[in-house]
Amino acid sequence: MARMPSLFVSHGSPMTAIQPSAARDFFLSFAQELPRPKAILIATAHFESAAPLLSTDEKPAMIYDFGGFPQPLFEIVYPAPGSPAVAERAAEALHAAGHDAYGVSDRGFDHGTWVPLSLMYPDADIPVVQISVQPELGAAYHMEIGRALAPLRDEGVLVIGSGSLTHNLYELSRSGRQFDAPVRDWVVEFTDWIAQTLEAGSAEDIAHYRQRAPFARENHPTDEHFLPLPFAMGAGGGAKGQRVHASYEYGLLAMDAYLFQ
Repeated sequence: MARMPSLFVSHGSPMTAIQPSAARDFFLSFAQELPRPKAILIATAHFESAAPLLSTDEKPAMIYDFGGFPQPLFEIVYPAPGSPAVAERAAEALHAAGHDAYGVSDRGFDHGTWVPLSLMYPDADIPVVQISVQPELGAAYHMEIGRALAPLRDEGVLVIGSGSLTHNLYELSRSGRQFDAPVRDWVVEFTDWIAQTLEAGSAEDIAHYRQRAPFARENHPTDEHFLPLPFAMGAGGGAKGQRVHASYEYGLLAMDAYLFQ
């Protein structure tokens, strides 16, 4: 069985599912470049908890964790099956590395999961397990969690971190939500630093991005949308990151994606 890579994606607004954009085009085409996974394990920024939780439902429901968007978004159903077996295997790997982990039922797919996956794997025929992020525990911890799960890649599991390379919704609200607004300089400086750091394979800098990256707090007032990136890097087993997509939306949201293999 081919070893799967790990992947970080910026899932963006729920509108990514239906609104034309460079990021949407990336999602529609990129999965064709990857080996077909046996299952997908995805850390989503919209699933938060104090310790790692793994979804165990065989038939996950849908979560529409947003408001004020067009009705067609609330009609999207992504009927991919879950995989209690993969959830159990992931929990075993985390326990073996000294981390707490728990299964949880009745946890549907949030838009950090179904937006990218409905575009990448529209047939919805690959089992999906979600894992939560722990916003209070920081980037270094999430890199360790990813490292503990790296062996699943040898078992045909595609490990994905789904967040946003930049995520300042306060500034987005102030800016008037113009999709093609000019990109802020402080967003570009941050994304350029991330690109250089990942392409150099500097896990230490990513783990301490809040202290070392320019404009870290401006781009991430809170951590939850950044944490899927160190998670994916850790799952990559120390590999350098390859930027496989870069675009901006609303002048503030960097939609970059990185492959680790």
